[in-house]
Amino acid sequence: MTADAVRRLRAGRPKLALVIFDCDGVLIDSEPLCDRVVAETLTELGWPITATECHRRFIGLSFYDMQPTVEAQLNRPLGPDWVDGLVARLTGVLAAEVEAIPGARSALEAATVLGLAWRVASNSSHLEMAAKFGRTGLSDLMAGRTHSAIDVIAVGGHGKPAPDLFLAAASAEGVAPGACLVIEDSVAGVRAAAAAGMDCLGFAPADDGSRLRAEGALPFHAMDDLPGLLRAARDAAA
Repeated sequence: MTADAVRRLRAGRPKLALVIFDCDGVLIDSEPLCDRVVAETLTELGWPITATECHRRFIGLSFYDMQPTVEAQLNRPLGPDWVDGLVARLTGVLAAEVEAIPGARSALEAATVLGLAWRVASNSSHLEMAAKFGRTGLSDLMAGRTHSAIDVIAVGGHGKPAPDLFLAAASAEGVAPGACLVIEDSVAGVRAAAAAGMDCLGFAPADDGSRLRAEGALPFHAMDDLPGLLRAARDAAA
C-alpha cells in the first residue's frame, strides 16, 4: 500500500485527529499464545481442538462472545466465572512469554511526533493488556489510553465486531468517528471500524491482506511502514 492510497482513503474526511490501535496482532504478538491457551482449555473441557482451529474460529472475538459457541459445542453451561478463569490462565502465560510486534513502539511514538492523539481499543481485558504491555516495555506509553471490551460490555454494549469499543475510544478523546483511523489485523476488527464509520488500515504481515481488504480496510504488511502511512493520512485533508 502506498501513501497515495491512504490519501485517497481519507479524501473527503475530516482532518485526522485520532489513531485507534488494536492490541493483539497489531502491537503485541499475543495471538499464538492465546490460541494455545484457549485450545488447551477447551480440550480439557471436552472439546478437542487445535490452536490453529481456535485462531480460525475466534480471532478478533472477546471471550464473552466466544462463550456461547463453546457452551453450544459442549452442550452445557460454563458458568458466569468461566471467562475470569480463562483470563487468569492466559494472563500468566502472557506475562511470562509474550513479545511486542516488531516496530510497534516506533509506530506509537511516531503518532505522537506527528501530533496525532492515539488510543488502544482491544477485546482483551485490562488485566491482560497490563501483562502484555508490562512484559514488552510499553506500559510507559499507555496511561489513560487503553479501552477494553469489558468497559463497553459493562454498560450494555458489545466487543468487536460491534462498533461500541471504537466509538467509546473516540468519545473519550472528544473526536468524531470520521476523524479517526483504526489499525486492525482481524476481520472482526475491520468490521467494527466500518460499523463505527471509521477508516481502517489492515495489518497483514503474513498474507496479501485480501481478507481485510474485502471488509473495507487498506492492507499494509510491515509495522515499520506505518509512520509514513500515518503522515499521509494526517496530511490528506490538511
